[in-house]
Amino acid sequence: MAKQKFFAVIPARYQSSRFPGKPLADILGKPMIAHVHHRASQCSKLDRVVAATDDERILTVCRRLGLEALLTSPDHSSGTDRVLEAARLLGAGPDDVVVNVQGDEPALAPEMLDELIAPFDDPQVRVATLATRLDPSQAANPDRVKVVLDNQGFALYFSRAPIPYDRDGAGAERLLHVGLYAFRMEALELFASLPPGRLERLERLEQLRLLENGVAIRVVRTEHQSFGVDRPEDIDAITTILMENKA
Repeated sequence: MAKQKFFAVIPARYQSSRFPGKPLADILGKPMIAHVHHRASQCSKLDRVVAATDDERILTVCRRLGLEALLTSPDHSSGTDRVLEAARLLGAGPDDVVVNVQGDEPALAPEMLDELIAPFDDPQVRVATLATRLDPSQAANPDRVKVVLDNQGFALYFSRAPIPYDRDGAGAERLLHVGLYAFRMEALELFASLPPGRLERLERLEQLRLLENGVAIRVVRTEHQSFGVDRPEDIDAITTILMENKA
């Protein structure tokens, strides 16, 4: 039997309504995609770390810096579809694990990838993601996606609403979903083949497509924080975080 492999794919799209050319944004003298690639490569469990882009400019920069990168179709509607194309190009087998690493998190803690991959020691796990404790002041913020778990650590539901609803004011702990995913290749293929679901369309959360079709998602709790770059004005904050981490 072939040894199970672990691939990390970083989808890196050039066009962005809020931040065009974001993967090439300069942070401490390096493009953002280089920071993400370097941090993912520090996870010892990964066999390969690859950027998947739709743009020759990003491909050229990656290769000039010695970072493995693939050119993918410009027609993908989501980062997950781009990750799937890259995984196919890499020859991922049905039981291999493919990690979708967000290309806008240059302060990614490599330990988060270790935590994300760990559940795949269990052959029953097909998809995994992360969650961390949510600051109560952020419970009503629809940009902070919440997740509720069952007793085995699998997701019951993801929502932009403040779930679970604390009817009696008992002070329920809420979990913030961290948007890192790992899929067995067969589950990634299945996900891409399914049409968007009713709940997915309502909440604008693509992971609900899996739950609506009976695919369990194992959720690992992490103490590490996630710091994304959405807009140009986020660069200063992420630069400060990176400099503090070096100290």
